[in-house]
Amino acid sequence: MQNETHGSPGPALEGQVPPTAAPETGAEHLPGQDQAEGRNGEPPVGGEHEDATTTAGEDALSVPGDATGAAALEQQTPTLAEVLLAVEELWPESLAEDWDKVGLVTGRPEQPVRRIQFAVDPTEEVVQEAVDLGVDLLITHHPLLLRGVSSVAATTAKGRVIHRLIENGVALLTVHTNGDSAVGGVSDVIADALDLHDREPLTAARNGLPEEGVGRVGALGSAVTLADLAARLCGFLPSVAGGVRVAGDRDALVQRVAICGGAGDSLFDDVRARQADVYITADLRHHPASEARETARGGRPYLIDVSHFASEWLWLPAAAQALDNVLEDQGFPVEIGVSGINTDPWDFILTPHGDGEG
Repeated sequence: MQNETHGSPGPALEGQVPPTAAPETGAEHLPGQDQAEGRNGEPPVGGEHEDATTTAGEDALSVPGDATGAAALEQQTPTLAEVLLAVEELWPESLAEDWDKVGLVTGRPEQPVRRIQFAVDPTEEVVQEAVDLGVDLLITHHPLLLRGVSSVAATTAKGRVIHRLIENGVALLTVHTNGDSAVGGVSDVIADALDLHDREPLTAARNGLPEEGVGRVGALGSAVTLADLAARLCGFLPSVAGGVRVAGDRDALVQRVAICGGAGDSLFDDVRARQADVYITADLRHHPASEARETARGGRPYLIDVSHFASEWLWLPAAAQALDNVLEDQGFPVEIGVSGINTDPWDFILTPHGDGEG
């Protein structure tokens, strides 16, 4: 079974190579693939699995094996309830933060699931793509209904999404901070791409194993300059308008790296406690970033601010591969894809100088 990228990613994601693949070699190893394992530290399925070739910018459908014939395939089709059990094995809801809203949003437990699509955001465009592809289950990282609503009328954006999902029989499932905290989660994928070793959570999970929790901290094999580290990130993250922003001496040597994919400006105390040389995260606001730099007196930890969307999109191929492994082990031939639609909200950026400095 293959995991493929679906949809038109738009100019911002065109030309991307697999996140850890060197452009000259086209290697097909995905960040996070080594970490796609069960909560007991063992792979969720026995034996080796095939490498996924998912990358932003491809338009293809995965095709399940046909060795058993149509009748047997129909018998093996899982229900939504059975897929939810596999999801719980990988990303337990107990790992979600108290404020989060994870789990099933739409869908009947007894409905069959033949096609699954992963995406960062449940936008109208992403949902329409799922409908057009005949997807039965859309798994998004971000919740559709994080904050309370008093209406889901189709006159509102969220209402239109809800109506389109239900009217077309598409189930929606949210894997958010439980996907962040689990082994092989968002920050693990970035850490894999940077080849960090001696890795541990930035903050421990309340209800998890020692290796589970939000963020990761680890060490590079050798010290590199801050500018070189930022360039490496820029090289494997999906291309978006915001690019990569850096605070600190570009020639400073860094080795101990803290990471929090998605918004992480609430974790500065943890970053300092872990004695990180540099902190990679997204959505750094002016005041928290400024106060962090003042506290550091211009020194460590330096800051690298990346796109929220880009930092979390990297997790999707690894998550698709992990779920594919579990379902295949259970005898369920399901097509799993990753949306290539760029849902970063920014379209372009202007800077005083063409080199990004100034």
